[in-house]
Amino acid sequence: MSNTFHTIGLIGKPNHKGTTQTLKRLHHWLSMQGYKILVEERVAGELGPLAQSVELLEIGKQCDLAIVVGGDGNMLGAARVLARFNIGVIGVNRGNLGFLTDLPPDSFEEALSKVLDGEFEVEQRFLLEAEVHRHGELKSSNTAVNEAVLHPGKIAHMIEFEVYIDDKFMYSQRADGMIVSTPTGSTAYSLSAGGAILTPNLAAMILVPMFPHTLSCRPIVVDAASIIKLKVSPHNGDNLEVSCDGHVHLSVLPGDEIIIKRSEETLRLIHPKGHNYFHVLRTKLGWGSKLF
Repeated sequence: MSNTFHTIGLIGKPNHKGTTQTLKRLHHWLSMQGYKILVEERVAGELGPLAQSVELLEIGKQCDLAIVVGGDGNMLGAARVLARFNIGVIGVNRGNLGFLTDLPPDSFEEALSKVLDGEFEVEQRFLLEAEVHRHGELKSSNTAVNEAVLHPGKIAHMIEFEVYIDDKFMYSQRADGMIVSTPTGSTAYSLSAGGAILTPNLAAMILVPMFPHTLSCRPIVVDAASIIKLKVSPHNGDNLEVSCDGHVHLSVLPGDEIIIKRSEETLRLIHPKGHNYFHVLRTKLGWGSKLF
């Protein structure tokens, strides 16, 4: 049994057959090795009466390692909560691309065994904090691992806003929205909108306009210490919002100001020894292999 990890939390996508199978295997395998296991309450009932059910916050407070079974969406949801605790997080991929989930679902034992024996690499990923201010008052806020996006509500249409970096006016924008992404999120929504890929070790954010109504507007990378302010035109319609990782939605009204900045919280990702980010990109994005 590892001296590094003693209590392990299991998290997964509820009501998903493949995820449930992997969680059951993990629970049994870890139990046989003597680890204390806590299971997030949304999936504990699917593992039987021996699974100790707790809230996600308790996994953050009590566990040394959290294993997330699912796709990147499940990892993002868990990460926004667990980042406030000094807990390692590793993923078992039951999704599609799985940029954040390293372990294969059908043969996780060998790689996970080495991690639990202390053979692993740690990577810190910073989060964003998004705030909505109205008449100088903070109305709502949340964190994002991938990106914070200003956009219309249910129906896509052009909106008007101004962009400031560290209180310096950059430009006004007529577009369907604005994506502000971390390096982690640069392979997600930002990439689909034409943004560059930022390697995870960069202390930077990328701003990607969504369908801008000008050919001269391009994505721009700024220092992660910068404070980004989006001033929404008072002439916009009422149905606007800021989405954090596509999961949490903050309501925005005309005239509001959105502040997006680097959060003090970081996600402590655990990778198997020998993890190679560029190998992940080649595999997930179908890049060419070596020619010689």
